[in-house]
Amino acid sequence: MSEAHAEPQGVLLVDKPAGITSHDVVDRVRRLFQTRRVGHAGTLDPMATGLLIILVGKATKASQYLMSQEKEYLGEVTLGTTTDTQDAEGETLETRPIPALTEKQIQEALHSMLGDQYQTPPMHSAKKVGGKKLYELARKGLEVEREPRFIRLNLFELSTWQSPRFTFRVQCTKGTYVRTLAHDLGQKFGCGGHLSMLRRTVSGELSVDKAYTLEALEKMSREQKIACLVPVQQIVPSIALG
Repeated sequence: MSEAHAEPQGVLLVDKPAGITSHDVVDRVRRLFQTRRVGHAGTLDPMATGLLIILVGKATKASQYLMSQEKEYLGEVTLGTTTDTQDAEGETLETRPIPALTEKQIQEALHSMLGDQYQTPPMHSAKKVGGKKLYELARKGLEVEREPRFIRLNLFELSTWQSPRFTFRVQCTKGTYVRTLAHDLGQKFGCGGHLSMLRRTVSGELSVDKAYTLEALEKMSREQKIACLVPVQQIVPSIALG
């Protein structure tokens, strides 16, 4: 196989748009690079945007290492309404009046959630229990016991507050459900709430500032697309590649 037509390999940073799944992005990258060997290092919900780490060719071996990195998100909570998915894509469960909160009260609530803790995965998630994805059970109206998982919040700060919404920045360990953080904050304030926007900006040392949109990639020549792939050795220690 000539070098020009060798299997592409490397790490591709994609700025995922809202409204599609992470698997949809993988499928589009497979077509763009004309290879089946494509994976990702951590999903984003369909409503979420931002950094999606796509692994092409032998770089797929780095999946577990890259997934384990700390993440940073920008998000928005809408108070007063709870949903069955804990985010804006779900059905409304309850609507309550919003108290007259100050920025200081909200920041104190965010600060109280810093540190090590256990979080119960929401029913509407891809986590498997007994071989079944939780969201598949939730769609059937079932709720099962979920084992809490250990997470850590290293930063959780308020950005803006304009009732009924506030925006925030959070740095957290892998496996953290940010929509559950939004739901829990709504409960703290006694009015309920849900996650109405989420954007992943950082994963480990990788930033969305260096990511490409799918539209930009689709306009590139094959050579230009290949040039967007970062050699996995530049990002991942050789010991993590096996």
